[in-house]
Amino acid sequence: MLGTHDLGLFALTVFLLNATPGVDMALTVATTLKGGWRQGAAVVLGISLGCVLHSLAAAFGLAALLAASSEAFTLLKWAGAAYLLYVAWGMARAGLQPASAAPAPSVASGFGRTVWQGFWTNALNPKVALFFLALLPQFIAAEAPHKTLAFLFLGAWFVLQGGLFSLGLVALAALARRLPPRPGLGRALNLGGAGLFAFLAGRLALAKPG
Repeated sequence: MLGTHDLGLFALTVFLLNATPGVDMALTVATTLKGGWRQGAAVVLGISLGCVLHSLAAAFGLAALLAASSEAFTLLKWAGAAYLLYVAWGMARAGLQPASAAPAPSVASGFGRTVWQGFWTNALNPKVALFFLALLPQFIAAEAPHKTLAFLFLGAWFVLQGGLFSLGLVALAALARRLPPRPGLGRALNLGGAGLFAFLAGRLALAKPG
């Protein structure tokens, strides 16, 4: 569809990325626990807008380069493989270590301020930008006629799926504020994500140039 492939694997990757504990998840949970579902929805909206920014930057910043040079496309895939291995290594280390308590992020008051807090937390995170650059190209066929549309399609999918997942997280946090933390779940997600991203990195490295 639109020059993309392996959308089932893409959906699984997005799910594991969203389900793995990180800055966005910590902010979403902390905001909901402190301010309720309305504040949680506000921060999810802000984070989603940040992801929109990253997807637009990936689409319009990379599409022209990739369309003009097959060598650039191959180089980007190798860079993406290296970055995904780096992500997998970090997640594996986190999954093999006992969970450590971290201070909860500060929560801004007011719906609008919370939206901006979620937006800037995501938009100013260089790891998110690098992940978009590493993740999206490997699900776009090298011979895709309209790479910009393919980037925008995958970016929109990422934003929609991530937003729905985060809203579900907000609902659970709002309904179960007093439940104790489950560090074992976070470790399992980290290890599962590490395995998936290592697989994707190897898949990129062994792929033949388009």
